Amino acid sequence: MEFGFELALCAHLERAEEWVLARQLGAAVVSPGARVMDVVAIEPGPGFADRARITDRAIPNAAVEADVGVGEARYWRDAFDGHPDRARERVDAAVESGFLARERRGGREYVRQTARYPDDWVGKLVGIENKPDLGSPGELERQLRFDVSLGLFDEVVLATASHVTRAHLNRIPEAVGVWRFDPDSGPTSAHDRDSDADPGGRTVLREPTPLRPDAPGIEVLDERPLRTDVAVVPPDEKAKGRRRVAERAYGKGWRTYDLPDCARCRATADGRPGCGHFDRVVDPAVACGSDCPGFEAGDAPSVDADALRDANTPWERDPAGTARRQSGLGRFLE
Repeated sequence: MEFGFELALCAHLERAEEWVLARQLGAAVVSPGARVMDVVAIEPGPGFADRARITDRAIPNAAVEADVGVGEARYWRDAFDGHPDRARERVDAAVESGFLARERRGGREYVRQTARYPDDWVGKLVGIENKPDLGSPGELERQLRFDVSLGLFDEVVLATASHVTRAHLNRIPEAVGVWRFDPDSGPTSAHDRDSDADPGGRTVLREPTPLRPDAPGIEVLDERPLRTDVAVVPPDEKAKGRRRVAERAYGKGWRTYDLPDCARCRATADGRPGCGHFDRVVDPAVACGSDCPGFEAGDAPSVDADALRDANTPWERDPAGTARRQSGLGRFLE
């Protein structure tokens, strides 16, 4: 249920907002794996076009923070701190992303940025926690308290399919916005896979209160009876964490699943894995395979996830890039 709800919400937001969306990203700073946000949304900022022009992949944090600029190439070991093997991995990843370019001089390898990194490319970072059934909240309250106290996101929202009562709202931190969303409101089955219509399905029950990413935050590290271990996260570390989350979201997207090799798989118009046997969206990693009663061997539907993302969001597929030789730079590197 949660997988289908999450994909339906992403598809809806992609139609309704000018956002870049991704699913299942680490949302802590001191201990990155301690919190995973279901959906991350990026509202473009003034420098978004400059960021999109560089690469459609994630730019590693280490490359942005490296001691290297645009106008002059530097010896790669001087540009990256740490063990040489780790520094080499970071250089390779940065070059692969298109943010750094290699130059050769006297048999040594030098690197430079292909473009200045636009610090203002993210206008707003929104974290969305999905809990379709509030009758089984699990660790929902703890997770949302974590998000609010850390303040990594500009806004945090809870999305649910449940009827939301006053009692529910009282258990949710006041700063957290609340959406009620009907996952069956959009095109899901083979019968409506060619539909462009967006019939809605999202009701805003409470607007989120803006958080303070520019202020120190408190990250909960461990909770036990009578004791809670926390870390104070300064604004500069939060800024690095925000950039890491935003870059991963930009490079990853939300269509991260593989469609199954089943003749009954019918992809929806927005690229979700629809099942003709059950007439609903399914999680291929869990529900599909030879053990499924509806399984019928066949080719997986052809879905170009990048083309859908490029057509429906500000994300730009395969941009021209900036990894090219700068005019006049060669005479300094011979």
